[in-house]
Amino acid sequence: MSESGPKYYILDTNILLHEPLAFLNFQEHNVVIPMVVLEELDHIKDRQKDVSRDARVAIRALEEALHEATPEQIISGVPLTRITGEHQAEGHISIFPDYQLRQTESALSLNENDHRIIQTALQLQIDRAPSKVVLVTKDINMRLKAKGAGVKCVEDYRTDQLIDDIRLLAKGFYTFEGNFWDAVGEVKTEQDGRDTYHFISRELFPSLYPNEYLLDETETFAARVESFTDTHVKILDIGRERLMSTRAWGITPKNIYQAMGMHALLDPTQDLVILTGPAGCGKTLLALATALEQVVEKGLYEKIIVTRNTPEIAESIGYLPGTEEEKMAPWLAAITDSLEVLHKQDENMESSMNYIMNKANIQFKSLNFMRGRSIQNAVVLLDEAQNLTASQLKTIVTRCGAGTKIICSGNLAQIDSYYLTAVTSGLTYIVERFKNYHGSSTMNLNGVVRSSLAQYAEENL
Repeated sequence: MSESGPKYYILDTNILLHEPLAFLNFQEHNVVIPMVVLEELDHIKDRQKDVSRDARVAIRALEEALHEATPEQIISGVPLTRITGEHQAEGHISIFPDYQLRQTESALSLNENDHRIIQTALQLQIDRAPSKVVLVTKDINMRLKAKGAGVKCVEDYRTDQLIDDIRLLAKGFYTFEGNFWDAVGEVKTEQDGRDTYHFISRELFPSLYPNEYLLDETETFAARVESFTDTHVKILDIGRERLMSTRAWGITPKNIYQAMGMHALLDPTQDLVILTGPAGCGKTLLALATALEQVVEKGLYEKIIVTRNTPEIAESIGYLPGTEEEKMAPWLAAITDSLEVLHKQDENMESSMNYIMNKANIQFKSLNFMRGRSIQNAVVLLDEAQNLTASQLKTIVTRCGAGTKIICSGNLAQIDSYYLTAVTSGLTYIVERFKNYHGSSTMNLNGVVRSSLAQYAEENL
């Protein structure tokens, strides 16, 4: 196959549901939509689910690209440059009439939609040779079947994949070898109330992000990057002892990672805080404790909105009885569990929890009804964010209005979605996209503090 010249990208239905305008992201290359993909979009567009909106957007966009073309042009290819708006697409888009494919003894059964798409790729490999033909799908099993059937190039959709290895994901902190101050030469220091700031040469920092925490191998140094120029970095000298003494709603950190996370969570200048880490590292507990501290004790916000995605184990949350909050209760048990931990020493735990639920105005909301809302003066706790796509996370973050802080937490080792992996998860996407934003912080909470059993299970299972 020829590596030079335009390629032919065949899109699976899940690509257009993941990003309805995905066919505009292949630059000078050609995009092929099998007819069966249009049939699947047609079946999905009327479903009473959030994904139906994406199907309708994709259909309208395809209609804009093809509405003036003749049947012959639609099959041979229509220039994508005719679509208005900001995009870099310079190739052609075409519809492949896969219903014309004939069943052969060696071919996959054409009774299944996935097989018709794979057969389209196989046919185009013959028709378009020596040009490169690539099948693009987020379905892992379909990628395996396509390779087994003879499709030479099969890929995941990588436009929103920002890193190739999860080990490269920003952690929110950097640890220097040895003693940090031994490597520092001339230092300019400023005092602002109880805060001490140092101006240090940028040459000491291999990589640099706003609000990144700095540690060394001693038990005393801890700092945070406040700002930087081409020559100098301004850091806030916090100190480990001060970090470890952070307190919120009666709890204190059990390790330095929780301490840095709590420091970011309690900072009113941080509108977005992202917590990652293994099960049992304290993500939900820290988020809830710091939210209660800022709503009830400090009065910085008016309410707490708790939400997470609801995996479609059954149909939807509609099969559960009760109000929206009562329907969401099974999926948000982690929040009520954390509330019990925070109030287990009270004389009447149930009364305390009911009082705090009302005092902090804690509301359980479903992601299905977040689109179109504008959330003001609230702390939004988004739990299990690893199961969301980049577009879903964008929908949620853009709901946050003035005076709202959003806390996203998740464990990239516990992804339940059929089409997401650790590198394509929306949680990974948002960490990478916001690592250079001065109003956000990321913290990877290393270490399991739930129990020795949980820690052993995380490390050995």
